[in-house]
Amino acid sequence: MFARLATENAQPTRVIAGQRTLLARTMHDIRYDAVNDEILVANPFAQAIMTFRGGAQGEEPPVRIIQGPSTEIFAQVDRLDVDPVHDEILVPNHDQILVYRRTGNGDVAPIRVIKGPDTQLDDVESIAVDPVNDIIVVAGARPAAAPGQTGGGGQTEGGGGELILFRRTANGNAKPLGIIGGPKTEIVRINQIQIHNGWIIATQPGKYEEQEPEGVFVGVWSIHDRGDAAPRWKLGGPNTAMKKPRGVVLNPAHQELIVADMRLNTILTYYFPELF
Repeated sequence: MFARLATENAQPTRVIAGQRTLLARTMHDIRYDAVNDEILVANPFAQAIMTFRGGAQGEEPPVRIIQGPSTEIFAQVDRLDVDPVHDEILVPNHDQILVYRRTGNGDVAPIRVIKGPDTQLDDVESIAVDPVNDIIVVAGARPAAAPGQTGGGGQTEGGGGELILFRRTANGNAKPLGIIGGPKTEIVRINQIQIHNGWIIATQPGKYEEQEPEGVFVGVWSIHDRGDAAPRWKLGGPNTAMKKPRGVVLNPAHQELIVADMRLNTILTYYFPELF
């Protein structure tokens, strides 16, 4: 595995920006739906999920917006995932997981809501869906003391120290399929998750309040892991150049794992054939 930093002066091929896009100054997640050639992003301040054409550029407005009281979104919404196989959008929203039709537009109600005491959901803000194995994985993105939080729970850092797995079709007060958490996992909190070939890939950016926390890494677990399971692979340490990894995405065509580091303001690319 090796790190490759993006060219410092690289120019974007397209830019989506301006008032008509309805984008906010803060976007904590973006997903590309390759099947339908669409870009999905959350606006946390407007409590909205927005979908753009894959080829959108300039001040082009979204083609669809999920927003309004019927959506059951409350407080800010940061992250999402899209399931083009089953035509669904999945949104973690604090103590619940909201599932919408991919083509939903306007003030639409979710088609499923995972919520209730048996779910053990508490301030989950990260999600990934595996449509092949019918699995949803969620985790906390911030400790309980962070701005915007509604509660605590979970590990000592406030609910971010666990990966919680559900059946994709779970609804209501559903019990998790399993939980990955404990000292051996080394998870303090999780910022973004991807699933590929049954592997859960999660960024571990360390303590919320520290600018350059120690022990940050990208960890890989199996969807079959349970309990206090150490990562199957752990990408971290001084040679990786990571300082506070938050975003992660995979490039299967080139067997690459790509990480966005918020402290470096840099995109890091690693060759990671074991995942593919």
